[in-house]
Amino acid sequence: MVSKRFTAGAVATATVLALTATGLGVPANAAPTSSQTFTVVAEDGVAADTAVAAIRAAGGTVVSRSDEVGMFQVTSDRADFAARATAAPTLIGAAQQKAIGRKPKLDRVEQEQVPPTAAAAGAAKKGAKMDPLDEKLWGLEMIRADEARKVEPGDRRVTVGVLDTGVDASNPDIAPNFNWALSRNFAPDLTDVDGPCEVPSCLDAVGTDDGGHGTHVAGTIGAAANGFGLSGVAPKVSLVELKGGQDSGYFFLNPVVNALIYAGRSGIDVVNMSFYVDPWLYNCTANPADSPASQAEQRAIIKAMKRALVFAHNKGVTLVGALGNNNEDLGAPRTDISSPDYGAAPYPRPIDNESCWDLPTEGPHVIGVSAVGPSGKKADFSNYGTEQTSVAAPGGFARDGFGTPTYNSPGNRILSTYPLKVLQEEPISPTIPDPRVDENGNIDPRVATLVFKQCKANGECGYYTYLQGTSMASPHAAGVAALIVSRYGKAERRGGFGMSPDLVEQHLYRTAAEHACPEPRLQQYRNEGRDETYDAYCAGGANFNGFYGYGIVDAYAAVKTPLKPNARP
Repeated sequence: MVSKRFTAGAVATATVLALTATGLGVPANAAPTSSQTFTVVAEDGVAADTAVAAIRAAGGTVVSRSDEVGMFQVTSDRADFAARATAAPTLIGAAQQKAIGRKPKLDRVEQEQVPPTAAAAGAAKKGAKMDPLDEKLWGLEMIRADEARKVEPGDRRVTVGVLDTGVDASNPDIAPNFNWALSRNFAPDLTDVDGPCEVPSCLDAVGTDDGGHGTHVAGTIGAAANGFGLSGVAPKVSLVELKGGQDSGYFFLNPVVNALIYAGRSGIDVVNMSFYVDPWLYNCTANPADSPASQAEQRAIIKAMKRALVFAHNKGVTLVGALGNNNEDLGAPRTDISSPDYGAAPYPRPIDNESCWDLPTEGPHVIGVSAVGPSGKKADFSNYGTEQTSVAAPGGFARDGFGTPTYNSPGNRILSTYPLKVLQEEPISPTIPDPRVDENGNIDPRVATLVFKQCKANGECGYYTYLQGTSMASPHAAGVAALIVSRYGKAERRGGFGMSPDLVEQHLYRTAAEHACPEPRLQQYRNEGRDETYDAYCAGGANFNGFYGYGIVDAYAAVKTPLKPNARP
């Protein structure tokens, strides 16, 4: 993620039908019309039928509804529909899709500053590993996941939802743990940002990922420990694709909310969210810099996201989110100069911490995760702050290790699974347009220290690459949460197997490895080539502080420490 979580996307709704509240399944495709499409959110306490009546009175037609959170997908050919809907006392506002045909801003944090011919240096690893590429996974060792799996490798009954761009189930490390029955796609392709649809319905098949980000996240959580490729933090849990992000990296309000509702209704145990909902980096209730229409849109986003997060939590879902890559204290945010990042040109927006939220990470019940490098130093890009940092986890930091051979090397990042199709489309670098992997599946020698290939005797191959970001830290924490449920869950929740998310959160905090603030507390990154905008002050003590929260997640302690209900972190 850059200047945000992962995406540069839009809250605007898709031009296809979303999921209905009565049958959360695969979205249906809608015939193109001249009408505009909106996401409308009802006020608190308003019955769904009352909201529908107000929408109709404003000139809209409801094409799908999510009654659990009072959210409706609406089409209208009235130019003033949004204003009429916002004026209705039973409706908060309407968010309109404003496609302008531009591509999203790419996240340069994930692959920033690593030359394609960089040496393969990285953090040193100890001991024998289970899978061939595990020796490159310093993150597993840092959180002692390599030791934890000897006690608890994960329970197949425990499901982890990857709310992201999709999951490539063809990767041999993902395939053994992929849950086909529960996986769903909530985000049909939008041609203005995703390019031409791969299938007539524009709804990519479950088990595919044309963005790559979701597959990388999934591998860190639960790649199988099978003597092949690499392994994840919880190598025997079930991975569930909850595709809520576009191929291009946009995350719309409607797919994200419906994915969270589905997770709650389907008994998903843990959901990882390495993104923020676009187009606003911060959604504010009444920012003076925003137009009345934009203010109403943001109030609708805030309300729908908070309702969805509460719904999922109340249904037993442990929610884990990346803090973001804007290198700022979320308790004292800077002026937002990146929003809106879709539909209109961005403009400066002073941010009031009391009335603005970075969602989902600042939403209710979300475990916020900051990123550290191999040395344990807070990554220069990682957001932080005592208000929202719950725990820290390995997220990669290429510039870690200044003055050593590992400085600015690929190995300082996080290696995980990645789709072949995406590697065949991604250029070697911004100045070298050649693909990283050719049409025959061969890795370009110029990226041989960045991209890896493992093949079985039958010719089946998996691909892997390095990325960095709080997007990579969050799945480490989600994996530990899944191990906690595996170890201490009971076969009683909703007729199945699970564990109270409050108890999971409490145990995750209590068993994290405490990490005091650095001295001096004002962390600067001048040696790493960063200016004063990257300066970060670490407030708090050893037990809890703004860089590490309650500490760096510790998988081994999490599965070895007896559970203490109602104990404080």
